[in-house]
Amino acid sequence: MSDQKVFLFDFDGVIVDGINEYWHSSLLACEKYLISPNIEVDPKLYKKVPNTFKEIRPWVKYGWEMVLIVHEIIKPENSLKYYKGDFIDKYNQNCQRILKDNSWIAEDLQKILDKSRKYQIDKDFEKWVNLHNPFLEVINFMQELQKREIKTGIITTKGRIFAEKILKQLNIFPEFIFGYESGTKIKIAEEFNQAYKILGFIEDRKKTLVDIKQNSATSHIPCFLADWGYLKKSDRYNLTNEIKLLKLENLKNLLAI
Repeated sequence: MSDQKVFLFDFDGVIVDGINEYWHSSLLACEKYLISPNIEVDPKLYKKVPNTFKEIRPWVKYGWEMVLIVHEIIKPENSLKYYKGDFIDKYNQNCQRILKDNSWIAEDLQKILDKSRKYQIDKDFEKWVNLHNPFLEVINFMQELQKREIKTGIITTKGRIFAEKILKQLNIFPEFIFGYESGTKIKIAEEFNQAYKILGFIEDRKKTLVDIKQNSATSHIPCFLADWGYLKKSDRYNLTNEIKLLKLENLKNLLAI
C-alpha cells in the first residue's frame, strides 16, 4: 500500500443536494425522449419537486430509476403517489416489473436521462448547474484536504462528465472522478486500495457502506454515513461500530485522522 493518502466521497446527497436536478432532468427525459402512451407532461410540473419523489429518493441507486419513478408519479392512472408505501416495500422488484410492463431497458432509460442533461447544458448551462445546491461544509472540507496534500476522489452513480461540470463550477478539482461508467463503488474502492491509503469514504447510501465493510479487500476503510444526505428513516439506527453517522458540523474532526 502506498503512503499516498486519499479521501473518497459520494456525490449527490453528500457534496450537493441534486434533488431538483434529478426531478427536472427525469421529467424532461419523460417529456422529450421516453416512449410511453401513458403520460403528458404539464409544464407546471417543473416548478416543484413532489413529496412522493423526495420520499422515494433514499431507495434509488441508479439514475435510470429516477426516470421510471417520475413516469409512475405523473401518469394519470394508478399514479405512484397513491401506492407509495407498497412500491417502497418491494422497491427493486417493482422497478423490474415496471421495466418489463413497458418493454423498457434500464440502460436505455439511463441514456435518455443523460441526453436530457446534455440538452439542458447546451441550452442553458447556468440554469442546469444551479439546480444543484452544494453543501458548503463539505466543499470547505475538501479544500482543506487538498491544502494538506491529501487527494480527493469522487465515486458517483451520476455520469462522470456531469459531475465534473458541477464540481468545476464549485471550484473543486478532485484528482479522481468516477461515474457509473466505471463500475460499482466497491470495485472502485478495491482498486484505490491497491495504490492509496484510504482515509475515509463519505456516502449517504447505507447499503453501499455495508457492502464495503463486508468485503475483505475493503473492510478496513473508515466509512461515514452522511447524516445530511438522502437517508431512510431507519438508516440512522442499528449502525455497527464500523460505520459512523457523520453530521456536517463534525466534518472538521476528520482532519485529525
